[in-house]
Amino acid sequence: MAKKTPKKPTEKKVMTVQEAGKKGGETVSKKYGHEFYEAIGRKGGKTVAKEYGPEFYEEIGRKGGKTVAAQYGHDFYEEIGRKGGKTVAAQYGRPFYEEIGRKGGRTVAAQYGHDFYREIGKKGGNRVRQLIEEGKKAMGARPKKTKKQK
Repeated sequence: MAKKTPKKPTEKKVMTVQEAGKKGGETVSKKYGHEFYEAIGRKGGKTVAKEYGPEFYEEIGRKGGKTVAAQYGHDFYEEIGRKGGKTVAAQYGRPFYEEIGRKGGRTVAAQYGHDFYREIGKKGGNRVRQLIEEGKKAMGARPKKTKKQK
């Protein structure tokens, strides 16, 4: 009679915490869908904001921004800004920009008043005048005398 070899106990693969979390997340995602994660994220964000205030988000945003800037540099921000701007423009169009510009203008006017616009207008006009004169000098043209110089 042939001797039976004893069966080896089935070996269970030990999961890391990361693997278990991923598996659990995939199961929940299949069961409840993407909207479930949006809802719990929103709920968690409100709870954190209530407990820690907006300064908390400002601080973690600043820290994250510094880390990303150190890792990817200025060009990265230019690229993602350009991509984001194109996406928003394609999605919302010109009326969206007109509306947010109007809202921003009203907010600035309410906060700083009419004199603020007068001051920045003068600064902008003077700077344009200066750049035009510098351009003429660079091209060899004689600069035009201003009213004060006559």
